Amino acid sequence: MVKRLFDYHNEEDVRLPVLIKSAEVRVAKNGKKFIAMIFQDNSGHISGKFWDASDNDIAQFKAGEVVQLSGKRELYQGNPQIKIFSLRLATQEEGNDPKAFVERAPEAPSDMEEELNSYIFEITNANWNRIVRKLINDHKKAFFSYPAAKSNHHAFAGGLAFHTLSILRLAKSVVQQYSSLNKSLLYAGAILHDLGKTIELSGPISTDYTVEGNLIGHIVLIDEQIVLAAQQLKIDINAEDMLLLRHVVLAHHGLLEYGSPVRPELLEAQVLHDLDELDASINMMTTAYQHVDPGTFTERLFGMDNRRFYRPKNGQTFPDPH
Repeated sequence: MVKRLFDYHNEEDVRLPVLIKSAEVRVAKNGKKFIAMIFQDNSGHISGKFWDASDNDIAQFKAGEVVQLSGKRELYQGNPQIKIFSLRLATQEEGNDPKAFVERAPEAPSDMEEELNSYIFEITNANWNRIVRKLINDHKKAFFSYPAAKSNHHAFAGGLAFHTLSILRLAKSVVQQYSSLNKSLLYAGAILHDLGKTIELSGPISTDYTVEGNLIGHIVLIDEQIVLAAQQLKIDINAEDMLLLRHVVLAHHGLLEYGSPVRPELLEAQVLHDLDELDASINMMTTAYQHVDPGTFTERLFGMDNRRFYRPKNGQTFPDPH
């Protein structure tokens, strides 16, 4: 069986083809350049530093390239990394296909699309339904292939659609428990809340932020898309139902310092924020648990306040989240 990145243990020599997920040129204390890399295959991703990088190294070892990596897996400040011995570009004969190294959602795009349509059917407000259908159709290819983030949660191909469906499944249970919730509003907000990431992010391979993503961000980008869609569909953007939908989407990060232009001031807005946090947190922790042995701690998770989490010895299993 061919080993993948996370089949190797600490202090074990590593020799395999990987995708460069990201490559940032930095300057060390001695004034020499190095490349801070993240390597990836379909088992996960791990960092490594290419020291004393020449201009030729910087030119060829870029994000999106498949390379043959030789090194050793180590721990640095409690986090796994690869100490690089050597690096070279992979040949076509060795399988130089970036798509083969990308992590993917555990469900097929066609299955996710079919389930998503069943939720859209339950949005009974005509304006919300029309807006959702138009925007999903406009961004369909990217929605079912993009990750939900560059790193942290659901950072794999199809992760955006999978994260959205996970929230919808949670929302379905919540509306059954609490009849006071407006199911149509919660469903519409859940479907649209991260759709702006199809503009904010570059795609599933070596994901990075676009210029629009860096300067504006996905929350404002999708609000703009909602406004434009309403204009094209001749829906009054100032009608109360449209203000409610926009608020639920705009407030889904919860706090101003986390990127929301407003804090939740609707029941459905607060619930969407809570479900979004729940699904993201579970995915981050489940992914981290996959990469440690029972009785040990995970690496520190940036998206979880830089905390680490203990994996119990009781034999509890954590199915691959992607």
